[in-house]
Amino acid sequence: MIAFVFPGQGAQKVGMGRALAESFPICRATFEEADAALGERLSTLCFEGPDDRLMLTENTQPAILAMSTAVARLAMSRGLEPRAAAGHSLGEYSAHVAAGTLSFADALRTVRRRGQYMQEAVPVGDGAMAAILGLDAAGVARACLEAAQGQVVTPANLNAPGQVVIAGHAPAVARAGDRAKALGAKRVIPLAVSAPFHCALMKPAQDRLAPELRSLPASAPSFPVVANVDAEPKRTAADAVDALIRQVSSPVRWEDVVRRLVAEGATTFIELGPGTVLAGLIKKIHRGAVVASIEDDAGLEAALKL
Repeated sequence: MIAFVFPGQGAQKVGMGRALAESFPICRATFEEADAALGERLSTLCFEGPDDRLMLTENTQPAILAMSTAVARLAMSRGLEPRAAAGHSLGEYSAHVAAGTLSFADALRTVRRRGQYMQEAVPVGDGAMAAILGLDAAGVARACLEAAQGQVVTPANLNAPGQVVIAGHAPAVARAGDRAKALGAKRVIPLAVSAPFHCALMKPAQDRLAPELRSLPASAPSFPVVANVDAEPKRTAADAVDALIRQVSSPVRWEDVVRRLVAEGATTFIELGPGTVLAGLIKKIHRGAVVASIEDDAGLEAALKL
């Protein structure tokens, strides 16, 4: 059974999608559709940059969504049919576009505003994120609890065994990193992000996004999408939208998501969009998984041979 998985913020890179758009009309048409939906040349930003503009959260999120949707449409046109899907943070929107829950145009406009709201929720410099390597989730949670001192710091991305990202107020994140090292973490890596995503500091962004998401036309997914917030498959429009809303200030439970997809019967995981990060995480979570990443023609041909 094939599961589609979609990357989140951080996977973007200048040049993504250009070769696909040049080679495949379905990809070119997808980028043209994105340009029309946003009223600007998102495709040019993906293909040519500049990097500093692509890195802005409000541009990054629709850019990755556009790239992932172009790849998913291409993959499905070539006969790759998922029985389930998931996406990492922003990638959950890509999964729901592929499943038909949300229209591509609505999703593009929504994630642009999502990026703006997340950026505006916390003044630049007040928040931070850091990756904690080599300490289990319970240890990371303990480090956060002991380091908070009245500020926010919590696990934000539970990506794989021994790989947890924390988020919150910058001083609290620094203290939690030090405490994690004392508890046995091998490395603490500060992340170059513009805001502390997936923690309580994002609640203002969640509150702004909620009525907009609820107002969109939504359909039951054509295949279940396992949500970040609770690692449960969403099979109705209402449940899907509710999970997207709660996701903003809740941790991404990626390890649990992958384990749930395996429990649902997934044996082959195809990553659609820029990068290969998810494929690597999935192999760490479930060594028996067959994985492929499609971001170019070579990736497509490799996936078709699985």
